[in-house]
Amino acid sequence: MSKPIPVDEKHEPGNVEVFDSDGTSSVDTLTALIAEDHTHDIQLRTMSWQKAAWLLAGDQVCLAIMAQTWSLSVLGWVPGIITMVVAGILFWITSITMHKYIMKYPQIKDICDFGYYAFGKSRIAYEFTGFMLLANNILLIGFHILTGAKVLNTLSDHSLCTVVFSVIAMLMGIVMSLPRTLRHVSFMSMFSAACMAMAILLFLIFAGIEAAPLYGYNGDYPTDGLVRTYAFPLPGTTWVACMNAVLNITFLWVPQILFPTFIAEMERPQDFPKSLAVLVAISTFLFIVPPAIGFRYLGQYSTAPAFGSLGVVAYKKASFAFVIVPTLVIGVIYANVSAKFIYFRVMGKSRHAHSNTVIGWGVWALVMAGIWVIAFIFSEVVPSMGDFLSLLSAAFDSFFGFIFFAVAYWQLYQGRLFTGLFRSTMTIIHIFIMICGLFLLGPGLYAAVEAIIADYSSGTKPAFSCANLSI
Repeated sequence: MSKPIPVDEKHEPGNVEVFDSDGTSSVDTLTALIAEDHTHDIQLRTMSWQKAAWLLAGDQVCLAIMAQTWSLSVLGWVPGIITMVVAGILFWITSITMHKYIMKYPQIKDICDFGYYAFGKSRIAYEFTGFMLLANNILLIGFHILTGAKVLNTLSDHSLCTVVFSVIAMLMGIVMSLPRTLRHVSFMSMFSAACMAMAILLFLIFAGIEAAPLYGYNGDYPTDGLVRTYAFPLPGTTWVACMNAVLNITFLWVPQILFPTFIAEMERPQDFPKSLAVLVAISTFLFIVPPAIGFRYLGQYSTAPAFGSLGVVAYKKASFAFVIVPTLVIGVIYANVSAKFIYFRVMGKSRHAHSNTVIGWGVWALVMAGIWVIAFIFSEVVPSMGDFLSLLSAAFDSFFGFIFFAVAYWQLYQGRLFTGLFRSTMTIIHIFIMICGLFLLGPGLYAAVEAIIADYSSGTKPAFSCANLSI
C-alpha cells in the first residue's frame, strides 16, 4: 500500500488533500489527516462528539422554533404536524447519508468540497456551492443582526435608532467570532441552547397564564374572534401562504450546510452519528411540542416569532430577552464556517494558515470583520428578511438539504440500489428526497418570490431605517 501524497505536494479545490487511488482506505486517509492536523499550532480536528453535540444544539435551538407556531396556524394541526415529522425523518436520513459519504472521502472539509466530490469532482460545482455557502450564511448572519436589534429595541422601548442597535449586535458578533476553532465555539453553544430553552419555557408559561393573546396578523384580540385551533387550513388560506409555512418548517430542519465543517473538526469523525442522535432527540421535542402548545393558546393569533402575540409587555420582554444569546452565537457559528472557506483560500499552503502568527490572526480578523459588515449591510437594505429567508430555503436548502444527499446516496450504492428489502426501501426514500428538493426548487421558489412581491406592493421599510422593530 502506497503512502498518501504529502499535503504540501498536491492539492485539489478548497485545499482538499489528494491521496493515491490505488486502494488506500478512507481510514488510512483519515488517520493521516488527523496526524497532519495535530502538527499545527492551531489544531482544528480536536472536537469530541460531546462538544459536537453541543455545537449542533447551539445551531438548531434557535429563534426559528418560535416561528413554527405560526406555521401551524397556517397549515392546521394535521398538515402541520405531518410536515414537521416528515421533515425530521428526512433530516435524520440525509444527515446519515452525508456522514457516510464523508467517511468515504474524509478529506472533505466543507459543503463546497462535498459538492465537488458529489458532482464528479466538478470545479464548477465547487465554485457554485461556494457561492451558495457564502450567500446563504451571510444573509443568515444579517438576519441575526436584525434579530439582535429587534431584541434590543424591545427591551429598551426603542431608546436608540435601530441602526445603532444593529451596529451594536454586529460589533458583539465580530468579537465573539474571533476564536478560530469550532471546539471553542461549542462552549458558547452550551449557553446559547440553555438561553433559548429558557426563552421557550417562559413563553409557554406566559402564554398559558394570560387571559388571551394581544395581537395577531389579522388584528388585535378579539378582532378575529375567540382563540381557536383547527385541523386543516382555514378557508381563504392561499397556496402561497401554505407553501411559505412549509418552507418555514423546512428551513428549521435543514442545517446540513454546516455539518461537513463540523465533522472535519472532530477528533473522531466516525462518532458524528452519536452527536446527531443527541441533536435529533432535542430537535424532535423542541420543534414540535412548544409550537403545538403555543398554537393551542394563540390559535389564529399566532405570529412569527410567537413572542409577539403575548399580551403583557412584561411577559414579552422577560421571555424575548434570552433570545439575544442564541441570536449572536448562531451568527458566530455561520460566520466561522464562512470565514474558514475564505481564509483557507486566501492563505493557501502558507504557514500562517495554521500558526499563531500576526499575519495569520490579522487576516482571520479582517475576513471575519468583512463578513459581519457585509451581513450588516444586507440586514439594513433588504426590505423583508423573513421573506428572503423563505427564498433562501427554497433556492439553497433544496440543494443542501435534499438534492446533494440524494446524489451522494446514488454514488455510495451505485450498482446495488435494490439489493434487498432495506436497501430498496432506502433507495425509494432517497428518490423521494430528490423529488422534495426539486419541488422546493420549483414551486417552493415560486411561492417565496410571490411573497416578496406581495410585501413590496404593500410598502417596504427604507434602507438604514431608525424605525422601531420591537415585537
